[in-house]
Amino acid sequence: MITIEKIGDKIAVKFQYNKEYIEKIKFIDGYRWNIQEKYWYFPDTDGVVNKILSVFSREDINIDPALQEFHILERELVSRKYSPKTVKSYLHYNRELVKFAGKSPPEINESNIKDYLFHLVEKKDSAASTLNIVVNALNFYYGKILKRDFVYEIKRPRKDKKLPVVLSQEEVTMILSSVSNIKHKAILMLIYSAGLGVSEVVKLEKGDIDDERKLIHVKGAKGRKDRYTILSDVALSVLNQYFERYKIQKWLFSGSKSEGRISTRTVQAIFESAVNLADIKKDVSVHCLRHSFATHLLESGVDLRYIQELLGHASSKTTEIYTHVSNKNLRKIKSPLDDLKL
Repeated sequence: MITIEKIGDKIAVKFQYNKEYIEKIKFIDGYRWNIQEKYWYFPDTDGVVNKILSVFSREDINIDPALQEFHILERELVSRKYSPKTVKSYLHYNRELVKFAGKSPPEINESNIKDYLFHLVEKKDSAASTLNIVVNALNFYYGKILKRDFVYEIKRPRKDKKLPVVLSQEEVTMILSSVSNIKHKAILMLIYSAGLGVSEVVKLEKGDIDDERKLIHVKGAKGRKDRYTILSDVALSVLNQYFERYKIQKWLFSGSKSEGRISTRTVQAIFESAVNLADIKKDVSVHCLRHSFATHLLESGVDLRYIQELLGHASSKTTEIYTHVSNKNLRKIKSPLDDLKL
């Protein structure tokens, strides 16, 4: 018999000495041995219970009911083809609710959820977008899986009406010019020149670059939708230099392990370094390159419908936000200060 239970912030795996079981434990990353209590344990991270159950699938297992609940949630999300990012966030917020309430999932009531959301707003100062993800996560678990309906009575928070931070063309030039590493330059150029999200550029394969038609095939973007976006001549030139220096296997941009792709965090670090070297003072992230792409196209006269298609937005209302940050028409307005004779 193998027992899987939660102890503090750890997932404990207990069994009587069994050489075969020990070998299986060591197939799972992050294992540790508690020498005093005599059990194996792992950090309580998303997916670890699923890995343990997979390794011991043919064995007799006694699992903590709460852990079993979240295993069911994870399995359901994966079977419905939710993205890995969504699976991770849904598991995270459902676990956080349980920790906050100090109850098992079946014991959670509407008051617990309202208290948790209030905690996120008042104590954590969470953004409306985060709160909407939390509500979706709780609705999925308690509504679709546990068939409870009280979650739907919770009023969704209004979205914060924040405008995206946009870089000027001069600032983009400064950032790209500050990068000397050809691989890093190619990554940032592709993001800006094609309006890619950071999670999209890291998933590109060499075959996604169509140099004849000057297009980039973006596969499995948000909402599991494919799309094509433009391939810049300048970006293609830099890519060709990159191809000459690097041997490309599957991924267009590999990570530290040759068989894996570069991580989104690494791309963010590349961008942050370039921003510092360019001495840009704005509070920006790599996603600002995508915002800047859309805004600069709009300012150059490209129709909003084409920009929507290039960005992969399902709704035109999402793309319309760039009309509020474009200076195309604002530049025509003269400040009354300029008419004063000072």
